[in-house]
Amino acid sequence: MQDTDRTTGTSPRVGVWLVGARGSVATTVVAGTAAIAADLAPATGCVTESPVFRDASLPALADLVFGGHDIVGVPLPARAGHLADAGVLPARVVAAVRPALEAADREIRDGSPRQGEPQYTTARRLAADIADFRARHGLEQVVVVNVSSTEALPEPDPAFLGLADLDKALATSTTLLPPSSLYAYAAFHAGCAYVNFTPSAGAALPALEELARLRGVPHAGRDGKTGETLVKSALAPMFAQRALRVRSWSGTNLLGGGDGATLADPAAARSKTESKQRALEETVGHAVEGQVHIDNVPEMGEWKTAWDHISFEGFLGVRMSLQFTWQGCDSALAAPLVLDLVRFAALARRRGESGALPALGFFFKDPVASTEHNLTLQHAHLTAWAATPARAPLPEGAR
Repeated sequence: MQDTDRTTGTSPRVGVWLVGARGSVATTVVAGTAAIAADLAPATGCVTESPVFRDASLPALADLVFGGHDIVGVPLPARAGHLADAGVLPARVVAAVRPALEAADREIRDGSPRQGEPQYTTARRLAADIADFRARHGLEQVVVVNVSSTEALPEPDPAFLGLADLDKALATSTTLLPPSSLYAYAAFHAGCAYVNFTPSAGAALPALEELARLRGVPHAGRDGKTGETLVKSALAPMFAQRALRVRSWSGTNLLGGGDGATLADPAAARSKTESKQRALEETVGHAVEGQVHIDNVPEMGEWKTAWDHISFEGFLGVRMSLQFTWQGCDSALAAPLVLDLVRFAALARRRGESGALPALGFFFKDPVASTEHNLTLQHAHLTAWAATPARAPLPEGAR
């Protein structure tokens, strides 16, 4: 147990390397962390601030240091200003935390691929940026978090490759791995935990699981559970527990901003819609009719709305239905979960855990190494895991 409040800062410090570091979620993460550390706002939405995790040896929010990669050049203070205009960040907070935004922006490196560069070389360059960040700030460790735009699923699928074959293929290929998986590969080579907050492939490849275990680092993912699927993971178990048969479950998601534009591409949306349906069917235990639609509505900007219609069958075959509407700000919903995942991943790294972290499935639509989607059971698993005594310290020389 730490002997000071986890929000106020203790040593050692932990780095947070954000892939997509100038996006809406990343900007909200940096601004929000600075605001909480300065007592300008409460840590609402941060699961790690719940009393049940008070005794977990989590890094303090004030001890997080931010950097990252991006391919766009809009500075974080300007991006935060845009979010303030959209009603996502309070303008007074943006003004107050400008020095923190500027400091984080100075740590953002260009993640653009170089023409003709083999992916093995690219990964080493990315890993070197992370290692340099860790060394310059004297950080205990760095957690790499993917909050970039959703990718199309990789074709051909590199999942059949073993680690040795993957290393060999990356030495000559410029396109084998999607960016999210290349960042996981780079993170593991840099000795860092990796969190995939997107539906992209990330570390969900056998060769990358092998590499994570070889390097002794943990990873978690994928696709942060912030809206419609969060509600599903609480509601669907109710039907199963009360022996009410779900006949159909259809949903329509309206969103704007960068996510809306990205998911307007059916290839990019496919991984998200598939994970939503899979979570539902694995919870109720049978196939369910219905589809999930994702529509881009640019006018909505940073906000999203989900409308779901559920038809179910009760005693003697009586048909009934339920509908719900979820409206929220995606960045404000995602940012505290990113902070939770960073803190839990850092805890796992400190305890010497490696490979996939199924206990963090509570935060994801498509959790790696777990088929449990019941929100209540996921929370119980998370709390039990967090209370587990450390198995081994962070290895000497991890920095």
